[in-house]
Amino acid sequence: MSENGHNHRQILSAIAHRVMLERGLIPDFSPEVLAELEGLQSSSDQHKMSALPGLRDMRSMIWCSIDDDDSLDLDQLTVAEQLADKTTKIYVAIADVDAKVKKGTAIDAHARQNTTTVYTVGKIFSMLPEILSTQLTSLNFNEDRTSIIVEMTVGEDGSLKESAVYAGLVNNKAKLAYNSVATWLEGQAAIPEKAAAVKGLAENIKLQDAIAQKMKEFRHQHGALSLETIESRPVFSGDQILSMEFETKNRAREIVENFMIVANGVTARFLSANNFPSIRRVVSIPDRWDRIVELAARHQYQLPAVPDAKALEVFLVKQRTADPLRYSDLSLSVIKLLGAGEYTATPPDGNLPGHFSLAVKDYGHSTAPNRRFTDLVTQRLLKAVLAKTPQPYSLEELQTIALHCTQAEDAANKVERQVEKSADAMLLEHRIGEKFDAIITGAAEKGTWVRLITLPVEGKLMKTLNHPDVGDRVKVQLIGVDVDKGFIDFNEVK
Repeated sequence: MSENGHNHRQILSAIAHRVMLERGLIPDFSPEVLAELEGLQSSSDQHKMSALPGLRDMRSMIWCSIDDDDSLDLDQLTVAEQLADKTTKIYVAIADVDAKVKKGTAIDAHARQNTTTVYTVGKIFSMLPEILSTQLTSLNFNEDRTSIIVEMTVGEDGSLKESAVYAGLVNNKAKLAYNSVATWLEGQAAIPEKAAAVKGLAENIKLQDAIAQKMKEFRHQHGALSLETIESRPVFSGDQILSMEFETKNRAREIVENFMIVANGVTARFLSANNFPSIRRVVSIPDRWDRIVELAARHQYQLPAVPDAKALEVFLVKQRTADPLRYSDLSLSVIKLLGAGEYTATPPDGNLPGHFSLAVKDYGHSTAPNRRFTDLVTQRLLKAVLAKTPQPYSLEELQTIALHCTQAEDAANKVERQVEKSADAMLLEHRIGEKFDAIITGAAEKGTWVRLITLPVEGKLMKTLNHPDVGDRVKVQLIGVDVDKGFIDFNEVK
């Protein structure tokens, strides 16, 4: 039991540390990693630009980063340019992490094992040592940095017309945050000071927002799914956790999200065009399409018997308009029934199933090399194409990495969920016996799971009255919690 005097952050960090080890992830950096880091920091050329062939000087452009309020590992910058023929040119600059993290080093081996930064409620376990990811390889404010540039020309309808990949020298003119940019774009607040301070940046962000919305619309017309995930974030006062709050999508997040989805497609096709293999992410045919059809039928909507992303999108859009309050619950049910994606190594011909719910066929991962190992691997492949050097990974090596990344990312997600449940258990331990409205989020032989409607909390249903399935609404009573294990148990009640 945690009590008010206890340091919640410490308790949650200790739980995270233990659960990472149990799941085969490494919570701490080894002496070898720290020694390499020491070498990188003390070397006189730590800020020397990496010699990327064909490096274009793009520092005069009004680049900005938009990320979470507390993000320090800045992976990408964006800027847009309106052209005379009414197309828009979008530039995405991706941090040149490979300049400091070389294949085969101890730092690389740590990243390869964990494959991703693990974001737990009490503590963030970075894939790369923080001195690297937040300083040496981060696209920090007012710092000259080498980067991989993905340039995209987008038509008025939001479709991609042309693209190019090359090396560029950039400088971040403003470090902005999603929430303050979104409230300004939505007309609910003044422009963030850091944006107002840069000449022309306000207009540029409005241009980025307008074209991102068109790109989103174009993808949805081609079968991308309008899914809304409900994510929660902890609210701390010092080291005491006060509550978990719902976090929703907003316009600023959508700028970055839409640009990155298209940029990831560009890099995947660029590798194929240059006869290089790649790692891509696919969500193939949904696990439980039959249940999705059943859920649609409850809303008087008939979906085809065979999986069809476009038909599903039409239904989702209709429901979001008809019942916006309950839409996130339906969306969550569909996400669970679609099943998780997986990484796969793609031969140069690029023949693979696409990403079912994003409506993109060529979905690589390239835009977050500080936080995801697949993106660092992709970066090394891209740089080899640009430098005309041999490919750094064989298709067999990429297959091994892809399989491991799928498993390790799954483990990281489980760690994040378990620690979040420990935090939820802390908040609920004084509410045993209370009743809540809930929705079924998982139903399998090993158990049935529910999420409360009014709080972003998920738990296990120990006793059911009528064997409910994913998407069903139920009333539940909280019967027990275990902070250490992250267990939250409910019974279904009338």
